Amino acid sequence: MEKVDLKKELAVYTARRGEFEVVEIPDLQYLMIDGHGDPNTSQQYADALASLYPLAYKLKFFSKRELGRDYTVMPLEALWWAEDMAAFTSGRDKSRWDWTAMILVPDWLTAEHVEIARKAAAAGDAPALDLVRLETLVEGVCVQTLHVGSYDDEGPVLQEMHEGFIPSQGLQMVGKHHEIYLSDARRTAPEKLKTILRQPVAPA
Repeated sequence: MEKVDLKKELAVYTARRGEFEVVEIPDLQYLMIDGHGDPNTSQQYADALASLYPLAYKLKFFSKRELGRDYTVMPLEALWWAEDMAAFTSGRDKSRWDWTAMILVPDWLTAEHVEIARKAAAAGDAPALDLVRLETLVEGVCVQTLHVGSYDDEGPVLQEMHEGFIPSQGLQMVGKHHEIYLSDARRTAPEKLKTILRQPVAPA
């Protein structure tokens, strides 16, 4: 059975360090769960990940076993926003952040399939399982780049993106800041973490 790897099939899941690129993002569906607060200290965030991953893997196993279609579980992603977007670039006060944690799933999977996987995942310890939903994200035109290093070192890169590159292209920010975590933070040194930083934009 062939295993699909969406990271390789979707060109927008690659980016270059030190280079901002304007890309067109197709409509994609994700398992999503919402929350608020500092991801480093929030129990809500820990519970979200402890529910998102089991559901993602149960869904993969369902697809392989029942649909005959196998795929690689995609990396964690998150949308981030705050009332004052400067919270991301200058002070980076994470206690003020809202977030949606999410994992991309193939388009052949449906809400019905997710409910079957949810019942299978319920046997484990997934405290926020009922809050995870399947939703299509529409982003359209975005600016993105690859950040290599600690999450806490993103500020200057985002400031250059938000205040330099985007206005210079006659664009303005719309939608929510999007991060794609290509590295496993549990197994990767902070200075080697690879993260795609993405921002939806529109003509200014």
